[in-house]
Amino acid sequence: MLKLFAAAALALAVTAPVAAKLAAAASMAAPERVFIRGKVVSYSGQTLVVKTREGKTATVMLTPDAQAATVQTVALEDIKPTSYIGTSAEPGKDGVLRALEVHVFPEVMRGTGDGHYGWTLTKKSSMTNGNVSAVDTSGKLATKAKGRVLTVDYKGGTQQVLVPAGIPIVQFAPAMLSQLAPGVAVFVIGQPGADGMLMANRVTLGTNGVAPPM
Repeated sequence: MLKLFAAAALALAVTAPVAAKLAAAASMAAPERVFIRGKVVSYSGQTLVVKTREGKTATVMLTPDAQAATVQTVALEDIKPTSYIGTSAEPGKDGVLRALEVHVFPEVMRGTGDGHYGWTLTKKSSMTNGNVSAVDTSGKLATKAKGRVLTVDYKGGTQQVLVPAGIPIVQFAPAMLSQLAPGVAVFVIGQPGADGMLMANRVTLGTNGVAPPM
């Protein structure tokens, strides 16, 4: 069961680019990944069709070994020192990152996507994956935002992230590709194949009204 959960959580595996140093070492000829956020139009065989948030239609071919994961809402209070998280955020005027969402990894996924790098949720967003070393609930920033300031450590650096009240906070859970019904919210990272078709081996889907926030 633990292995199954790890595989399913890896489907979201944050969904994050591999750390910056690895990306820099990659071949310049490597095709760019395409981040797809939207709702399922159809899923048949290995073909997933998504209506993106930009109003376009994207067709993705899922690999035979493709895995799925879903997200479930958790409380901000559930994030504690030693939690391993990922968070999309934008820079605040005070120099502290302001979270747009937070996703909490199960312990078996600790280390996934570790680092701080650019992201595509918004034009100014970044992604920070790391270990929470401190949680501030009473400082000026936390109090004003009715939230918390998390200190997130990753290999080679540290970021402080303000998590205001009301933003999506989720954790991963196992899912099945058969849950990809029309209207289901999804997040997919596709990569163009030799024929130009987008390929993906992971898909994250929403359930019970909770959409993948990343």
